[in-house]
Amino acid sequence: MFTDLLTGQAPFIIFKLRRVVYWESADQPMDFTTIADTAVFTASAATDEGTPRDLRIAGDTLTARGLAQAASNATGKTFWVFRAGPLTRLEKLIRLIHAVTSEGDVFPPWQGMQYMHNMYSGLARLAPLDNDRYPMRWTRVQEVLAAHVARAETA
Repeated sequence: MFTDLLTGQAPFIIFKLRRVVYWESADQPMDFTTIADTAVFTASAATDEGTPRDLRIAGDTLTARGLAQAASNATGKTFWVFRAGPLTRLEKLIRLIHAVTSEGDVFPPWQGMQYMHNMYSGLARLAPLDNDRYPMRWTRVQEVLAAHVARAETA
């Protein structure tokens, strides 16, 4: 998942309520990478004649508990995890929203819900990672959250 989405579009972290919403297990590891880091890695891969067909990267891997700790560290306020329910409930919600959503929507709500399902089920995990293929510094989730908080405070 693009780490950048944690600051608004993806409902994993609810800043106003200081909660990290999760489905099923708060201990499911999830991979996050910033758009900028993905671009740097992709540029390196594009200029490498020996690039394999598939490359897997993750700038950070955290659980819901890890996201709560990162948000707490970034804001200086305690964040807690909040269990929304089992993945079977989320699957039912996805089917319901899909059934009532217009086919013309470019990014329908159920699509984001499906992505969240894949993150919390472990289906989106990448292994093995190719992070060390090119020299670069990976941006951590906490850094993205801290930058988001700093922008919000100056706005």
